[in-house]
Amino acid sequence: MIVIGIMVQYSKFSTDYNLSRGRMFSERSDPNRTCFMRDRDRIIHSSAFRRLKYKTQVFVYHDQDYYRTRLSHSLEVSQLARSISKVFFVNDDLAESISLSHDLGHTPFGHAGEDVLNKKMEKFGGFNHNYQAIKILHLLEKKYLNYDGLNLTFETLDGILKHNGPIKDTPPEYVVEIVKYFSGDLECFGSFESQIAAICDDIAYNNNDIDDGLYAGLFEIEELSEIEIVSDVISKISKSKNINSKRFKYEIVRGLIKLMVDDLISNTKKNINENRICNYKDVIESRSQIVSFSKHIDKQQKILKKFLKNNMYEHSRVKRMTIKAKKIVSDLFDLYSTETSLLPPEWIEFEDESQKLINVCDYISGMTDKYAINMHKKFFDLYNL
Repeated sequence: MIVIGIMVQYSKFSTDYNLSRGRMFSERSDPNRTCFMRDRDRIIHSSAFRRLKYKTQVFVYHDQDYYRTRLSHSLEVSQLARSISKVFFVNDDLAESISLSHDLGHTPFGHAGEDVLNKKMEKFGGFNHNYQAIKILHLLEKKYLNYDGLNLTFETLDGILKHNGPIKDTPPEYVVEIVKYFSGDLECFGSFESQIAAICDDIAYNNNDIDDGLYAGLFEIEELSEIEIVSDVISKISKSKNINSKRFKYEIVRGLIKLMVDDLISNTKKNINENRICNYKDVIESRSQIVSFSKHIDKQQKILKKFLKNNMYEHSRVKRMTIKAKKIVSDLFDLYSTETSLLPPEWIEFEDESQKLINVCDYISGMTDKYAINMHKKFFDLYNL
């Protein structure tokens, strides 16, 4: 397979860009880029992608510049996905496109903001950041003359949609529209590339939260070492004669990432052989996910998630900010719902109550932490005139 003068040999179970189901609005192909390269480029140049810079991962953006944001997290997921894709000779451009866009639907203040919007929109189907990412890419980004959205390929949209596996709930109408147009299947697994992107999200999330948590002093290495895989990594590091205490935590994170990636590659190769995966169809029609950890590492990373939940996400410092963040999002939603004239002109057009609230929800969910805080001060701070 020749791409831009470079020989690229993909595996038989890779997603073949030559067999893409295409875009909803037909376009001329680019002689210098595959369709998945173009998807990636459009995502990077989107407004929603830039806004991830000021959206919370765990800590609100202005706590310190050190901590991860949704943007840095997405870049780290992308790096892991590209590397693992190359091991299996699958389409790293598609894996990168999915990785870079998987968090585009997140609200200001992360899951705190999402919880508020989900409750506010309960009568209208709730709010789900994964579906919102699809809405942004399919409808809300407005950069092209002939259509709304970025007009991405089916394979990229399907990969984002199935970030957490096959769809088992009832999706919004805009998702149903996409699936029907491309004759997709919500109940099957995503592509090999989408499965890589999804599990790289877990690897990046867990390990980089360890880094941020240690830096913030929310827990100590001694507490973390009670987890078996962390203890194993520490034992290997301790054998080195050049231990520098300031660099010790970085070695732990680096060691954990390597351990998880190595296990993922080894177990996925085993799954490919045991399930006789020979082509793309075999991947999506498999009874179980092909790209996965071994049972042991899967159990260990779940223990690690529980540790982070108890010691980081529910830490008093984080919870204090969560409470404040929820109030900001809730106040803004109530304000814009009753005083619609305060909305930007493009969001004021609606036919009924449900569409009004959907517009308010879409507008607020697109805000950065920084913008939401400033808007809250503008409307609710008596001394900010």
